[in-house]
Amino acid sequence: MAKKHAPVAIGIDIGGTGIKGGLVNLNKGKLVGERQKVKTPEGAPIDAVLSAVAELRDKILAQDEAKGGDYPIGMCMPSVVRRGVAYSAANIADEWIGFDAAAAFSEHLGQPVSLVNDADAAGYGEAKFGHAKDPRGSLLVITLGTGIGSALIHNGKLVPNTELGHLSVGDHDDYEKYASAKVREREDVPLEEWATERLTPYFAKLEQLFSPDLFIVSGGISKQAADFLPHIAIQTRIDAAELTNNAGIVGAALLAQEGWD
Repeated sequence: MAKKHAPVAIGIDIGGTGIKGGLVNLNKGKLVGERQKVKTPEGAPIDAVLSAVAELRDKILAQDEAKGGDYPIGMCMPSVVRRGVAYSAANIADEWIGFDAAAAFSEHLGQPVSLVNDADAAGYGEAKFGHAKDPRGSLLVITLGTGIGSALIHNGKLVPNTELGHLSVGDHDDYEKYASAKVREREDVPLEEWATERLTPYFAKLEQLFSPDLFIVSGGISKQAADFLPHIAIQTRIDAAELTNNAGIVGAALLAQEGWD
């Protein structure tokens, strides 16, 4: 009997400074070959990003591991995405707003693509292959970085575009402007103080609204989880993410295989 190969898809994660991607083994949530990256064009206008994504796709397929295969493509970007249309623009050009991005990427790449919000993709990847592999119940993945991203997973299914970083909490109408990791760094707030005075009210609000079974904190700052997570005073368990910067790539590839629209 011929050996059955694991399903593989391409995941592409569009960021404000870099566009990264790779082949993903969908049984293991691991990259096949090397992660590839190109620079995000200055200002991230539509036409230039379309070309950069095509360049990245070609670099991924040029690897020996690709072997000329025809792979599903899943993508994520820093935008609210509904049925392929971008409805916001974070660190990308405003011309994306209202633009049918999925259709444009599909046309430019010559095959259908799926497209989701970047935090949703990263959260979904983490839920499937990271710390919380139990598909039951509700999981909230919160990314602390330039802003605050969120992904809500219920019974293994993604509830997209939650954008919970923009909640109004206390005197702050857009809470990520007060409590993101970038703000903490810019204002030189000690980790313990950040957790106690800024993150605790935020996670308490999320706890009140969603009553999740588990919080996962991701983003580069999660590497320092031991220095701040114990100081977030809530009842719900809160853990650091296991997946690194590949979470968006993995999640986007998974959603492509699942036919996300």
